[in-house]
Amino acid sequence: MVNLAQYIEHTNLSPTLTIGAIDQLVDEARKFNFVGVCVPPFWVKRAQREIGNDNIQLVTVAGFPLGYSMTETKLDEIKRAIDNGADEIDVVWNISSFKTGLPWTKIEIAKCSKLIHDHQKILKVIIETAYLSDEEITEASKLCADAGADYVKTSTGFAPTGANVEHIKIMRRAVPATIGIKASGGIKTYEQAVQLIEAGADRLGTSSGKTIVTQNLNPQ
Repeated sequence: MVNLAQYIEHTNLSPTLTIGAIDQLVDEARKFNFVGVCVPPFWVKRAQREIGNDNIQLVTVAGFPLGYSMTETKLDEIKRAIDNGADEIDVVWNISSFKTGLPWTKIEIAKCSKLIHDHQKILKVIIETAYLSDEEITEASKLCADAGADYVKTSTGFAPTGANVEHIKIMRRAVPATIGIKASGGIKTYEQAVQLIEAGADRLGTSSGKTIVTQNLNPQ
C-alpha cells in the first residue's frame, strides 16, 4: 500500500469556507500527517498560527482561479502571502496570454519565480489542463519548468475537469525529474490517488484527503 499522506496537500478553497474550516483543515493535516494544507490568501495568517511549529507546509494561491489578473497584482499577492507565512505559492498562469502566443506568459512566471525564490519559497504553476490540448500541456509544462517553476500543477478545481492520469503522464514526460508534478481537481478516492502517483504525480491537492487515507486504512 502507498502511504498517501506524504503526497497530500489538504485543501479547502471553497468560497464559503469559514474560520472553523481552516482550523479543522490544520487539525486533520496534523492527525493524518499530510504534507501540507492549501488555504485561500485571506486565511494564510490564521493557518500559520494554527500550524505553529509543526512540520506542515502552508500553501496558498495567487491569480486564482482564472489567471488573467495583472502580473503586478500576482506579485503583490505573492509578497503578501509570504509575509503572512506561506511556504508555497500556487500561481495560476495566464492562459489567455498563452493561447494568444505572447512571450509575456513566460516572463510573468519568471518574475513570480524570482520573487518566490528570493524568499526561499516554492512556486507551483497551475496550467489548467481542462483548457489545453495534449500538445499545449506539453508546451505549457516545458515553459513553466524553463521559467523557474518548482512544480507544474494540473488544475484549480474550478474548471470543468481536473486531474487525470493521461495528463499527468504528458506533464511528467515534458519536464526534468527535478521538476515536481502536482495533481489536483476532482481527486476523491484512494484508487484515483494511487493511479495519479504511479503516473508521475509528486503531490496531490485534494479536499478529500481524510476520506482517501481512511479508505487506505480501512479498505472495503
